[in-house]
Amino acid sequence: MPVDRLLSTLLRSLQTYTDQQDTPRLLGTASSLLTTLGNPHNLSLLTSHLLTAPALWDRADGVRTPLRMLSVFHSAVTTIINHHNDVRWSKAPKLEPGQSPIGGGLSLDEWIRALVAGADDRSRRWKHLVVLGGLLIGIGSLDEQGMDLNWVSAMRKRVEAALVRATNLALVEVRERSEADGLGGQTITLVLNHAFGCIGDAERAQIDYDLLLPVLIGTAYYSNEGFQSAYFLGGLDLDVRTTQAGKLDWSAHSSSYRQVEAIMNRPLVASMGPLSRLIAHSVEHVKNPCIIQTMMDDLASFSRALTTQWRQNKFSDIEPAEEAANLEEEALHKTTPQLWNLLKAALFATTVILRSVFTRTLGDRVLAGDAIAPVLAAQALQTLRHLYFITSRLGPASFSQHTFVYLTAIDILSAYPNHADKFLKLIAPQQLGQIPRHPLDRVLDLYFLNTAEHFTLVLSPATNEDLLVASAVPYLAAGENRVMLPVFEAAHSVMLAVLSAPQSAEITAKHLPFYIDALFSVFPHNLSPRQFRLAFKTLMRVTAPPSPLSATHPDLPATLLELVFYRALNAPTQPLPPDAVALALQGSDAPPPALSEQAVLALTLIDALPFLPIALLEEWLPLCAEVLNQINDDSMRENIKARYWEVLVSGEMDAERSGVAVNWWTTRGGRDLVLFGRESAHEELMMSGALPVEERNVRESKL
Repeated sequence: MPVDRLLSTLLRSLQTYTDQQDTPRLLGTASSLLTTLGNPHNLSLLTSHLLTAPALWDRADGVRTPLRMLSVFHSAVTTIINHHNDVRWSKAPKLEPGQSPIGGGLSLDEWIRALVAGADDRSRRWKHLVVLGGLLIGIGSLDEQGMDLNWVSAMRKRVEAALVRATNLALVEVRERSEADGLGGQTITLVLNHAFGCIGDAERAQIDYDLLLPVLIGTAYYSNEGFQSAYFLGGLDLDVRTTQAGKLDWSAHSSSYRQVEAIMNRPLVASMGPLSRLIAHSVEHVKNPCIIQTMMDDLASFSRALTTQWRQNKFSDIEPAEEAANLEEEALHKTTPQLWNLLKAALFATTVILRSVFTRTLGDRVLAGDAIAPVLAAQALQTLRHLYFITSRLGPASFSQHTFVYLTAIDILSAYPNHADKFLKLIAPQQLGQIPRHPLDRVLDLYFLNTAEHFTLVLSPATNEDLLVASAVPYLAAGENRVMLPVFEAAHSVMLAVLSAPQSAEITAKHLPFYIDALFSVFPHNLSPRQFRLAFKTLMRVTAPPSPLSATHPDLPATLLELVFYRALNAPTQPLPPDAVALALQGSDAPPPALSEQAVLALTLIDALPFLPIALLEEWLPLCAEVLNQINDDSMRENIKARYWEVLVSGEMDAERSGVAVNWWTTRGGRDLVLFGRESAHEELMMSGALPVEERNVRESKL
């Protein structure tokens, strides 16, 4: 069919909408015509009709329509540039008789100008971005592929500038028409998400980020092309059923699962990584800081809705470690993993955006001011709290962006004790002194304990005791339940942080006996050797001079040492099973040695030596050596000797204590007691007339 007749037929088809309309065929024809029409007016006419065609835009396809249009112009400009490049290098094939030349014989500048002219007043301004974005993406992608495009650099700059101007005009239009969350805002988001990498820095600086940021946030989190306000979790529970075996099943054929798959396949959600980076760039370049505050409110609202919706479905009643025993095969291996992929996409995107907020805050006078900085920090921590049911599955330290946001927010909030006190009281467990039954509440308790640990130095003694200690106490003995092991460890960390705070001397004196009892009751079954040694070392630092507590309770260090000493004399000597850290290091060059409970207690005493007063140090240097010599296993004993020597010579002691240790080692028998104490004791036994153990046993059997 001649090109003119094909154009007329296509234009008529574009003006009529029917349910049977073959959109791919129409767009394929349009793409072909864009590369063969030689009349600039016809190119402009076709472009104008493509941007207004009822056959394309009246369909309820969301951003898939502008995405298809973007592909049309991307494909067309790629074909045109490849052709002109072949012509430049004399690689273009000869035309067959009657065949239309690619580009209709127009130069590249004439062809692009003709297309841009079709983006006129008959179409909405946000639709113009589809044309300009498609052209720029096509040029940029060829440039990235290594094609020599210096001859089109001037035209590329003009297209970049035109796209930025069109973006700003479109943003004004959607704001005036209140369409930020509609197809207009979604199209702006879509085009910029694909084309932003092709825009130069000079042109990027001309974008009105104050108008763009609300559009991006609304599209990503609240529109039906993004995470749709987290309401996709609302109908999930209706499709989750309990089988006869008591397990939960969620069919892949259910409407809620199909919705989750549809959300994952949405163009903007599928490219949420680049989109979150675009939002982050916008955050760093907005001129009005109030827009960032509004965005933080939006993120907090979304994360709160996500947690609320999650609580209302049956999956939230199951601990992650128990899913294999409580989910059917399809739910365990197909449907819920897809749901978690969607939730993780929301978590990662939010974290990237929050990181940009604090990057901006650290260098912005207004945001770093006393009126705004603590509010932003509290909002960020609140948002991370609501997302913690997702983060806890990955491990909070599993990705650096989250660690940066979390610790930066804590650092900022720590500078404002009143705000920190208010924030912790806001997120504290609802019922202090009790372990909640619902797994989600225990996850939130874990977040509270992990976070509160960082604020003990700036909180009042009353808050430390009434809030932090009261929240931690129920979990101190919960280590037997492996499901609650993380919150059990967090509770011990909070207790140690509170007891270590300088202003908590009275609290320490009050709660230390209870905590010591709890510490010894959970070791070694629920507390690893590393954790026990760290906890006891912390307690020694708290009770020994020059701590405030040592002035009122000077006997505490000796009492604690005696508790460990007498337990060590009668402790089991069998090697303890390796903990998680030991298992992780099994294949390393220096795997940790196997230790018995007795050996760990001996190491615990040795760890405490650098903190002891001089008089107590002189007393306990030989006592530690005595415990060392009680250990029968040669390998364990040698490891403890090595640690003893390390404490003496590595600089852990100050100058005065080091002098006492050197004196004991060289002139008071310390060296012989540590290195040869066990052999010396055996020799003394033989010199006293005692029989060796084997001979004594033989003689007793004869009697």
